Amino acid sequence: MKSYQKLRTAAPPPGCRLEEEGAAPRAAGRGRLAPCWVGSGLLVAAVLLSAVTVWVLRQVSRGWHLPPPPPKCLAVPQSQRFDCYPERHVVVTQELCESRGCCFVQGAARGAPWCFYPSDFPSYALQSLNQTALGMTGLLVRAQKAYYPRDVGTLHLDVRYETDTRLHIKITDAASPRYEVPLEVPQATKRAENPIYSVELSREPFGVLLRRRATGTVLLNTTVAPLIFADQFLQISTALPSPFLYGLGEHRTSLLHSLDWVTLTLWARDVPPMESFNLYGAHPFYLVMERGGDAHGVFLLNSNAMEVALQPAPALTWRTIGGILDFYIFLGPDPNMVIQQYQQVIGFPAMPPLWALGFHLCRWGYGSSNETWQTVKAMRNYQIPQDAQWNDIDYMDGYRDFTFDPEKFASLPSLVADLHKHGQRYVMILDPGISSTNPHGSYWPFDEGLRQGLFINTTQGQPLIGQVWPGFTAFPDFSNQDTHQWWLENLQRFHAQVPFDGLWIDMNEPSNFMDGSEEGCPPGDLDSPPYTPAVLGDSLYAKTVCASAKQSASVHYNLHNLYGLMEAKATARALIQIRGKRPLVISRSTFPSQGRYSGHWLGDNQSQWKDMYYSIPGLLSFSLFGIPLVGADICGFSGSTSEELCTRWMQLGAFYPFARNHNTQNEKAQDPTVFSPAARTAMKDVLLTRYSLLPFLYTLFHRAHLQGDTVARPLFFEFPQDVATYGMDRQFLWGQSLLVTPVLEPGADSVVGYFPRGVWYDFYRGTSVNSSGEMLKMPAPLDHLNLHVREGAILPTQKPGITSQESRGNPLRLIVALSQSRAAWGDLFWDDGESLDTFERGSYSYLVFNVTRNVFYSTVLHTSAEATHVTIDTLSIFGVREPPSKVLLNGQEKPFSYLDNQVLTVSDLGLGLSQGFSLRWL
Repeated sequence: MKSYQKLRTAAPPPGCRLEEEGAAPRAAGRGRLAPCWVGSGLLVAAVLLSAVTVWVLRQVSRGWHLPPPPPKCLAVPQSQRFDCYPERHVVVTQELCESRGCCFVQGAARGAPWCFYPSDFPSYALQSLNQTALGMTGLLVRAQKAYYPRDVGTLHLDVRYETDTRLHIKITDAASPRYEVPLEVPQATKRAENPIYSVELSREPFGVLLRRRATGTVLLNTTVAPLIFADQFLQISTALPSPFLYGLGEHRTSLLHSLDWVTLTLWARDVPPMESFNLYGAHPFYLVMERGGDAHGVFLLNSNAMEVALQPAPALTWRTIGGILDFYIFLGPDPNMVIQQYQQVIGFPAMPPLWALGFHLCRWGYGSSNETWQTVKAMRNYQIPQDAQWNDIDYMDGYRDFTFDPEKFASLPSLVADLHKHGQRYVMILDPGISSTNPHGSYWPFDEGLRQGLFINTTQGQPLIGQVWPGFTAFPDFSNQDTHQWWLENLQRFHAQVPFDGLWIDMNEPSNFMDGSEEGCPPGDLDSPPYTPAVLGDSLYAKTVCASAKQSASVHYNLHNLYGLMEAKATARALIQIRGKRPLVISRSTFPSQGRYSGHWLGDNQSQWKDMYYSIPGLLSFSLFGIPLVGADICGFSGSTSEELCTRWMQLGAFYPFARNHNTQNEKAQDPTVFSPAARTAMKDVLLTRYSLLPFLYTLFHRAHLQGDTVARPLFFEFPQDVATYGMDRQFLWGQSLLVTPVLEPGADSVVGYFPRGVWYDFYRGTSVNSSGEMLKMPAPLDHLNLHVREGAILPTQKPGITSQESRGNPLRLIVALSQSRAAWGDLFWDDGESLDTFERGSYSYLVFNVTRNVFYSTVLHTSAEATHVTIDTLSIFGVREPPSKVLLNGQEKPFSYLDNQVLTVSDLGLGLSQGFSLRWL
């Protein structure tokens, strides 16, 4: 029997208070304080007094007799200071600051700027405004130049009411075209009829105030700081309605961002995940939870290097060094709807093949195909589930793409044939860097790419040469459609030798062991712009190619953050043409819309407990970004794991949407077969649990593909009224209803988890706990992962096999978790698991399950031939309060069992998936 210990009712996140019921909404407009802001006239007075006191004391101590800062500067509270001099590595003096027309006040709290904008700093004015069929257009004019070169004096404003829940605001140069991201986005044809938002425009200074009609909450207020639009420096700020902000990837952080003067940089970079640095991908999208449980999201469609400065006002500043300001705002109003609306713009994720949801195994350092094969055989010997075997770069001949080592990996084709024979798949790594030093005629990928002019070029028109694993390399230009065909032909030639099933595209930021190229980078504003965001390495070309490099669609300065997306698009299309089935592509670098083509793994983590924790906010953030097929290297990539860490990580990783154990060379192996019998059994058991849940997980991915639902989901998505869930990132949900509470510390035999209000059932036993919204302490021995089913859910499960192919032929078990009103609902999507566009072609089955008044109904809404091969064998109904006297299946009495923990089980049903039925208990 599971024992639960109530600890406490979870408090709101620090610095926030729970609002009184019925309290009137308060705007976050200029000069007003939003919910969770700590502020009053007394606080402002205290801040002013403190600033003056600090200034006076410092001047007296130094013997200076300079005049104090102007009152207009002292009138700006520290939390609402917007940085006027964000350049790093510059000692900002009063002279430098005031040369920009800004306020200089020393003695700020840590992180707060000393140089900041006064309230009367010159900005743009709205000169004209016209109504259009979709909204409004206007001209913005700046009378006084800003302090960055090539300031744009006149801007074009386009405000489009695209849907009732989506607003599109675009600010561009009124006189000259500028680079825009080549992303396919929906084109509105008429103005929204009943928008749930209202837009107000401030004329001078220009600004946008966006309000939610239902509550009056101000979601955007860009009048808080001046708009700057120069050729290579674009900046716009907004107040936020609350401090609960998420997104803005890719970074290693908690799920809920700190607003304590944090700057997040977006510039794709090859670096092992660590705090405070820009990582592999760029996702300029954020979601904010508002007071009362509403949510909204903002997407800046811009691919240039940028940074987002967060401050405790709460407020946010976008700074980008190219392109245009192209904002989409999504009004939800709940967080699930915000993400759906975001994906309506960037595209819904692809439906993965079923085998992609199985367990994957890899390492760098197998050393040979025979050693790889031995690992596969050991997994089979212990009957541990595995769907795919992978190889890292050591399979290649000299680390060159589209080759395999003829000696160490001579048996690779035979290994792949054996995998296929056993219903398993093979995935290999590819890097974009193409070896450039081979004798002419000896390496077709480079020779042909050179002949067709398919590589990224220098400013002189020659292939840019960097250095990656094979030595000197050229980089394919995936913005050129001819490169896609060349990529396909390379893959076709290799597939004829090694019939791989999926592709792992790495190093595609693109990574370069040199800074820029073998010749460095030329002088100029592209490689050394007037302003460089806070990128790791302090240079746009640090460990990548020159920003000035030429590509077919534009310069690399504009396209860098798109490189991984463009490669993923080429790779997914190639796999479809080669195999004629759904592709599996896992990419390191990502950008919005990537989910249409690939999944993502969280990069080269370490075998440490903190890395295991950080994987949870990582996968949840990518759920927000529309890339549901995501996971971290289970047990860690770098360093040696321990048996305890790897066991706990396998338990957590079994619930990553993408589950792969991977580690580096020269470290001890960490696949399940190498550990003690007890640890190996614990790992096997949790993988069997995952495989039993594949029908449920597969259905979640169908809903993601169809309408943009998240798969791995933060708790606050399902409980947006519960402020206690806003900062929780040590637990997560699969869909609406399966709560995962992993152990994340060493030496633990128990775990504390939060249970939102309601009834939750232990997944394994059906034992219930009725929570009022509490932290509960649960037993967690090393062989156990705590899983709980939310009341009102019906989960389709299946007898697990050691591959997804074996599992899908086994009978189904439906787990019914009754609500307090004795109701439940669930669904099941079923197809052949790998064919293209099964939903679009109608080659699928879809069933809806529901319970009302002690009757379970299975309703077949659509069916196909695949459904005839599977049966529903068992119903397990949790929360049946009274022992039934009889059970009727389609009116016929049926044997059953009933346990004291209120679990009713009916077995040996033998019902075809294609037939509806009802089951009543009396």
